Amino acid sequence: MTQPTDAAGPAKQTGEARRMRSGRQLLAASVGNAVEWYDWLAYTFLATFIADEIFPKGADDSLVPLLATFAVFAVGFFMRPIGGLLLGVIADRSGRRAALTATILLMGGSSLLLALTPTYAAAGLLGPVVLVVARLLQGLSVGGEFAAATTFLVESAGPGRRGLFSSFQYVSTTVGQLIASGVTALLVARVDDAAMHQWGWRAAFVFGAVLSLAGFWIRRSSQETRSAEQQAGPRPGLFEALRTHPRESLLICGITTGATIAYYTWTSYLPTYAQVNVGFDKGDSLLIGTISLAFFAVLQPLGGMLSDRVGRKPLLLVFSVGFAVLCVPLLNSITKSFTSLLLVQCAGMILLTGYTSIAAAVNAEVFPARVRASGIGFPYSATVALFGGTAPYMGTLFKDLGRPGAFPWYVAVLCLISAAVYVKLPEGAKKPLER
Repeated sequence: MTQPTDAAGPAKQTGEARRMRSGRQLLAASVGNAVEWYDWLAYTFLATFIADEIFPKGADDSLVPLLATFAVFAVGFFMRPIGGLLLGVIADRSGRRAALTATILLMGGSSLLLALTPTYAAAGLLGPVVLVVARLLQGLSVGGEFAAATTFLVESAGPGRRGLFSSFQYVSTTVGQLIASGVTALLVARVDDAAMHQWGWRAAFVFGAVLSLAGFWIRRSSQETRSAEQQAGPRPGLFEALRTHPRESLLICGITTGATIAYYTWTSYLPTYAQVNVGFDKGDSLLIGTISLAFFAVLQPLGGMLSDRVGRKPLLLVFSVGFAVLCVPLLNSITKSFTSLLLVQCAGMILLTGYTSIAAAVNAEVFPARVRASGIGFPYSATVALFGGTAPYMGTLFKDLGRPGAFPWYVAVLCLISAAVYVKLPEGAKKPLER
């Protein structure tokens, strides 16, 4: 007797298989990206401890070590364009998965090197030199990570879901920040100040190196998103994206300028800004950073899904115009009150979501598939290096020059520049993505 067949069975199995594949792709991109950004951003949260141990203090200026530490933070950013270019080309030539595997191994090794950096008291100038080398390697890794992970996530998305998948770029980035902030807050709360200076900050980087191994193992199981035609076709040259798509490269710069300064100010530098400018308690500022980052992570998928319905441009304009108008009053309203800093940071996170939740989709929709990773990687990372990487340094420098009120205006003007770019940006939400 012939058994009845379920006509929906193959379709159902195909749908289930597709959902499982999507879940694996999201996990591979997200876990690895979270680890990358934990390693990269732990440096910012631990800046005051690193400053005291690695750099000599100026005779008359206590801000000298902190300025030197943030200068190294900025130097690491200037390796990001090189990483975006080199690892972006690897992603376009050899596949997104190959590039993602390379970035996480590079990040793990450089994080371990940071943990082993000798102090200035023990080794003199060797300590700052090792610190700079480690940050250069981290910059190379994280520059390539954004290019490869952006293309990997968006190309893994089904129709009408690019915004949602895009949001996991910053969900995972924020989880990495959240772990970095949380680990730092826990260490500050549980370890006395002398021990934090001696070994506490180093333990955070050792933890990051271990996490990198876990991320590497997960990424090995992901599936390549390049099409068969791309894999069989001629490989793009190192500078092909810049040479053949100069307008698109400049467009990525304009999209990123205001967003990167706002992002690094609100998600990384704000605790230190509050400490330096209003004397905010160090432990409380880190705790507030952790709470607001958790809030930020929850917002990302909501922003991504909204953009799939209403488009990318409305969210981008809310972000940029909102920051241009509100940045100065928000930063100037910070006091020593716990509630004050928490409200300011959470308000900024809401505005930032208009960009961060859809950044991967917006960037991927600009370039054709053949040079998508390298096309995004270099101009994006160069802009982040110029404006995002220098945010902590500029904020501290304005304070050192006796002009702390100039920094909020600096952020507002850059956001206004990006707003002008968003007005002219073609809407890509409803258009099919070239494969």
